[in-house]
Amino acid sequence: MNTDQRKIYRVGELTRLIRNALEDSVGEVWVEGEISNLRRPASGHWYFTLKDETAQVPAVMFRNAQGQALCELKDGIKVRLFGIVSAYEKSGHYQIIARAIEPAGAGSLQAAFEALKKKLAAEGLFDAARKKPVPLLPRMVGVVTSPTGAAIRDILTVAGRRFSNLHIVIYPARVQGEGAAAEIAEGIDFFNAEGKADVLIVGRGGGSLEDLWCFNEEIVARAVARSRIPVISAVGHETDFTICDFAADLRAPTPSAAAELVVGLKEGFQEKLSAFSRGLARAARARLMELKARLAASSGSYAFREPGNIVRQVRERLGHIASLLGGSLQGLLREKQQTADELALRLAHALKGALRERRAGLQSLGAHLRAIGPAAVLKRGYSITFGRGGAILKSAARASPGETIFTRLAEGTLESRITKTGGAAAGQE
Repeated sequence: MNTDQRKIYRVGELTRLIRNALEDSVGEVWVEGEISNLRRPASGHWYFTLKDETAQVPAVMFRNAQGQALCELKDGIKVRLFGIVSAYEKSGHYQIIARAIEPAGAGSLQAAFEALKKKLAAEGLFDAARKKPVPLLPRMVGVVTSPTGAAIRDILTVAGRRFSNLHIVIYPARVQGEGAAAEIAEGIDFFNAEGKADVLIVGRGGGSLEDLWCFNEEIVARAVARSRIPVISAVGHETDFTICDFAADLRAPTPSAAAELVVGLKEGFQEKLSAFSRGLARAARARLMELKARLAASSGSYAFREPGNIVRQVRERLGHIASLLGGSLQGLLREKQQTADELALRLAHALKGALRERRAGLQSLGAHLRAIGPAAVLKRGYSITFGRGGAILKSAARASPGETIFTRLAEGTLESRITKTGGAAAGQE
């Protein structure tokens, strides 16, 4: 080739040549497809992808043309688009510049979503009565997600900041593409078979409808529904719901929010529990001192301290009566004296026995009170929950979502935030 005859284009010249060729050779067209990856940036323009089963093409509808959109654009809907085929020189990609859009029926993905949602709802998989409460402070948290994605990094960051010694176990699973749904379901079943996790987080970061589709598959929904362990769905798509969100016991808008729901602030728990522990110890000491005082008062009474004095007083009175009556009654008095002596001895024995029983009963009562005292009860695995102002919570109806509560255990204090209440016997998140 004669190098002097070569036509050398600049990149900008070549892309303009391609754009002009597209606009001239293809020009204005009607295209039918499904919308995905819809974006509405601050510029006011709409950017999206139009696709079918075999291909996809980028599209844009500028703000000044949006009055010709005869339907609300959102991912998953099927539309007919009129526009011109062109090229965007800065990126070198071809695109359709939309001038009018009209509905063409539901998109295949959206239709599948609605059909499965309706089917599972009819079976009761989304019923509130099936929802299990999330534990206040789990010992182990199971996470089903990609081990290399942003979701697990966010979860570990939040957990490490709030409670660094929390035990987190990751089940690695693909969260996008073919086979991802089966791996997610296997992860949920794995933790249930092991039976060691107290709560599960299932999810991933944000993405398009296609990216998140594995969380809309029936196999995942049924695995979540049959899980004996509470499941938090944490698919990072704040504005839209997935089927997994409906089936889960709790939905978090992002993986970070899911970590915040299961992990309280350790320092707050410890501070509150220490304060409650000191209060309970003071109350227990005061009660024991009161019982000791009652025991001492009973032991020091005249009847229990000197039962012999009573016997001597009775004997002296009988003797005085005998001397007044004279000799004719001496025999009778001697007989009565013997009876009185016997009675006095019996009385003394009875009083001493009553004193022993009283003392034993009071000692037993003191031991019983110590055994059922608040500190002993907490050591057996019970806890006390306090709401605003330190008042003890006896009913879920007195708590509100978003409220911070504190739970005193035998060793330490827990602080948590309520996300949901459910009547007098409702659980806490």
